[in-house]
Amino acid sequence: MRRVLVLGGTGWLGREISRRAVEAGSEVYCLARGQAGDVAAGAHHIRADRLSAAAYDDLKTPWDDVIELSFEPALVESAVNALAAHASHWTLVSSVSVYATNDEPGADESARLVDPTDLSSYAHAKVAAERTSAAALGDRLLIARPGLIVGPGDPSDRFGYWPARLSRMGPALVPTPDGRFVQVIDVADLAAWIEKAGHNGVTGTINAVGEIHPMRNFFSAAVGVAGYGGELVPLDDRFLLAQGVNYWAGPRSLPLWLPETDSAFLQRSGASFLATGGTLSSLEDTLARVLADETARNVHRERRAGLTPPEERAVLRAAR
Repeated sequence: MRRVLVLGGTGWLGREISRRAVEAGSEVYCLARGQAGDVAAGAHHIRADRLSAAAYDDLKTPWDDVIELSFEPALVESAVNALAAHASHWTLVSSVSVYATNDEPGADESARLVDPTDLSSYAHAKVAAERTSAAALGDRLLIARPGLIVGPGDPSDRFGYWPARLSRMGPALVPTPDGRFVQVIDVADLAAWIEKAGHNGVTGTINAVGEIHPMRNFFSAAVGVAGYGGELVPLDDRFLLAQGVNYWAGPRSLPLWLPETDSAFLQRSGASFLATGGTLSSLEDTLARVLADETARNVHRERRAGLTPPEERAVLRAAR
């Protein structure tokens, strides 16, 4: 039986990876404090603080795959120092945020990275994690660089904002879609590929990203899935910014909206992902699953990303 160690495993993506590995017949262990939640059914939870010097003492045994989810330098370095010699294969979950620029549509894994000079920055810390892991593991390492991860249970509320918003009545504020794109990876597709890539010994650096959709097509699909019969009201960047609406994520934002200078962030090449066995759910299927999850979680709840109904109405009044 394959032995898989997930460094983490109680958060959203880690739990889905663990679940897939258990379903594939592996013996799965998750090393985590457990503050983010429970491990997947069938996985073994090893409760430990990874900053503790003794965290890895009982884990220095052979592993078919070790899956690292953290980007914190202290955690990544301590793990590879303790366990690299015991792993046949190692997967580091990184991010497409490591790239220095987002102005080249279709850019692949050879694009220039940020220089990791500030490890308090997410992107810089991810690059540092990649370099630390590569130095210790060499050709046993898979660096997975996901794009925007979406799906049921997403704690960021970015993608889910749209099917939830379009399930409600009234004019819906959207960014001007022309020249913009949406590219997401369903958490189920990402987790399935990570599990399978470890089993098959896939190594190297791979952008784990989904299909590139013109933003106008994304809204059409979201409208269809949500059954929305209202009016989409596109407003230009200058007006939205003047109204205090923020890009991408967080409070008072329009999720998935990026400056034009960053338009290629959601247009990365996914050729390597597909070539190594990755499969993609349709956009409509992902939207439907997310809408069902949003409905179960209450589409009117407070969110980490998006505009509240009063905020949206205020911006629409200002536009009219």
